[in-house]
Amino acid sequence: MSGFLFELVEGLRIALRAIRVNKLRSLLTTLGIIIGIVSVTAMATVVSGIEGEFDADMAELGTDVVYIERMPWIQGPNTKWWEFINRPRMTEDVGDVVAKRSRAAAAITTQVRTFRGAKYQGRVLPRGVVVNGVSASYPNVHDVQLQDGFFFSELDDRAARRVAVIGAEIALQLFPVEDPIGKEIRLGGTRYRVVGVGLREGEGAQGATGFDWQVRIPFGAFKAEYGTRYRDVSVQVKVADGFSVDDAKDELTGIVRVARKLDAAEADNFEINDSGAILAAVEPVKAAIYGIGIFLTGLSLLVGGIGVMNIMFVSVKERTREIGIRKAVGAKRRTILLQFLIEAVAVSLIGGVVGVLLSIPVFLGVRTFLPAELGVGVVMLAFGICMAIGIIFGLAPAWSAANAEPIDALRYE
Repeated sequence: MSGFLFELVEGLRIALRAIRVNKLRSLLTTLGIIIGIVSVTAMATVVSGIEGEFDADMAELGTDVVYIERMPWIQGPNTKWWEFINRPRMTEDVGDVVAKRSRAAAAITTQVRTFRGAKYQGRVLPRGVVVNGVSASYPNVHDVQLQDGFFFSELDDRAARRVAVIGAEIALQLFPVEDPIGKEIRLGGTRYRVVGVGLREGEGAQGATGFDWQVRIPFGAFKAEYGTRYRDVSVQVKVADGFSVDDAKDELTGIVRVARKLDAAEADNFEINDSGAILAAVEPVKAAIYGIGIFLTGLSLLVGGIGVMNIMFVSVKERTREIGIRKAVGAKRRTILLQFLIEAVAVSLIGGVVGVLLSIPVFLGVRTFLPAELGVGVVMLAFGICMAIGIIFGLAPAWSAANAEPIDALRYE
């Protein structure tokens, strides 16, 4: 073991000396590896950012929540969209029927939305906000986290009181130095008293996503102010424990058909959506992104590996007499093989270090748009790839050096 460790240390010393003597050549050799490692880390960063954003959106939708709506979320290439457009609009009455008859529903809320400007005194948001009219039971269906205040009550909903729960970014924009609780903001031309502020959810390009830019008001207040006759209402049902999403959808289909007064010969004029449909639609896209990324990074790494192999063959040729002298004085094949393998791995690892350092600004750039993460696992993967390239593409030159005949090597000019 001590002999092997000595050979390892000696091989590393010789490899570093060879790299130091040929700095420019070593740097040019590692360019392909550098590009490949930057590609690997950039792909991993972008994919993790996209998945993080997607997972956050799916968490907001809820994996155990189904949405009874007029339109399907996912429409195929052969979908006749005009058939969906001509469907009668969904109404809040469906929610009342589901609440009375469904056994699979743990909680139900109705939701309808519009887009309005928001302001407080002289402060006006540079963009409008989504105003959601929801039932007081909304927190029972969705995970609502507030940093201050409370969610409005059933009494507020029934009395159509003009109260609002605002997102964190809205609170920051309209109340940079004030406590928003109890203050009155204008949504469109109507005053609403702020009773709650949502916990910040997003870290996107504008520092906020989802609920951060939205307002929740009682469904009754929304109906009184904006009306629901020409708007699509979404009836959202949280599936009770002991029921699968598919079981709940089957039961709800029958209930909603009765509520919509459909006979047995008529097709459904509604959709029961859930996050599983989106996941199924996104999977091929994710697979395509992974496939393209792996192909491009693999191509870059292949070019880098060929560069390493080429330069190692050159190094073996330049040091043929040195190999002959070492073998003449008793060096083993294993020692020569290990020496050149260490040199190939060292060159690759240097390229990996430079590639990881160059990946940091790429990661910071992606992070301004997506919640990306450059984890330790990605860095370790990059160095593992570099070691594999060094071993795989350095093996042939090292093998040729280890099997050189001492007499022929000593005669080489």
